[in-house]
Amino acid sequence: MNPMKAVVQQHTSSFTAGRDEALQDSLTNKISFYHLGLFLVMLPFDLFYSELILISLSLHTLIHINKKKIGASFTRQNLVLSSVFLLNVLGLIWSRDREEGLEDIGMQFSIILFPFIFSASGLNLNRYKKKLLLLFGATCTVTIVFLYTDAIHIILYNKLSPAILFSPAFINHNFSQTIPIHATYMSMYTALSIASFLYFFPEEKSNRTRFLYIIAITILVAGLLQLASRSVLIATIIFITTGFFLSMPKGTKRTRFIVITILVSLICLFGITMIDSFKKRYISELEKDLTQVSVNNEIPEPRIVRWQYTLPLVKNAPVIGHGSGSEKRLLKEMYFEKKLYNSFLHELNAHNQYLSFFIKTGVIGLIILLVTFYSGLVAAWRRKDRVFWAFMILISIVSFSENILDVNKGIFFYAFFFSFFVKTGKPLRGLFRLGDKK
Repeated sequence: MNPMKAVVQQHTSSFTAGRDEALQDSLTNKISFYHLGLFLVMLPFDLFYSELILISLSLHTLIHINKKKIGASFTRQNLVLSSVFLLNVLGLIWSRDREEGLEDIGMQFSIILFPFIFSASGLNLNRYKKKLLLLFGATCTVTIVFLYTDAIHIILYNKLSPAILFSPAFINHNFSQTIPIHATYMSMYTALSIASFLYFFPEEKSNRTRFLYIIAITILVAGLLQLASRSVLIATIIFITTGFFLSMPKGTKRTRFIVITILVSLICLFGITMIDSFKKRYISELEKDLTQVSVNNEIPEPRIVRWQYTLPLVKNAPVIGHGSGSEKRLLKEMYFEKKLYNSFLHELNAHNQYLSFFIKTGVIGLIILLVTFYSGLVAAWRRKDRVFWAFMILISIVSFSENILDVNKGIFFYAFFFSFFVKTGKPLRGLFRLGDKK
């Protein structure tokens, strides 16, 4: 059997098992389950489909709402999960850019919507957690295969050298534009899928299924390298070394996992060091992007220079910031003044979620964001939930280089999975305590 078909069939059968399990549930919960599955399948693709499914799920939840379900939605847990959205709503009060702020809030509405849906739907997420994660992983695996297939088709059609597949023409955004999706966000989806498969691999007893996991992980790792997101690769290394090794049980499962992880790491290391375009992307360009003086004018406006120029904006309103929606206007003015014309013309944001919150909502907003992320990290660690841990590491690390919560693909990823992981697993203490089922 073709290995790729085997991977798809394996994870399709896992979802089918989830579907069969759903068939024993109430009709309302069946519909909710199918909505969640479709949302995850559509997440890497055109935004229209994700929005359509989310609207349908919201309407379905509202149709079956009752007083008890409404009461279950107003908890401290949901307040923490919705904190960054509520903070931006509050920031409208003192903002001079309310139109832009309202647009941002509209995009971020799913951050408050998913905690409500998960609380009010009555669906037992623990029951379907593995099935949904496997479905998402299978979707990302098939997506990476499609992107490689499309790239190879272009190479063959134009009678190019096969080696060009690993050139800048087919890595990073040039690899993901077929869908289209920003390479960093597709990398995040891919990394979380790797984390899910690595988590389920040691627990699997079937040799055939373990082999299929290895195939899927290999495809995803290759895709992660091809997508060439430095921040996601760094986050992947961190969550594997910290989350997986520290919480793995001793014995055969631990040994098996370590062997597979070492092999995956060697593949990554080989690709980065032996292929010139990867070496340039992951090592040389990272160094240039973090230097104040450009090298050969390849990066005329290094990221660290733009970060440096945000500091005066922060100093002007350190406590409560300049208000929601103010970031782009203030940065454009600063870029023009400092002659960063490329950043000015492309209306670049801070490319740092922490600085973004500092500009818009001051130190108060930054503290709330940090406490929210910290609460998620603590919750994942206490539960020893390695996939949840991987998600929080991805969000925390990528936030240093991207405004995740200002882009729909990042917002949906954050909104769905943060609420999903918090509301599955053992009851939590601390900020997430209320709202857990006893």
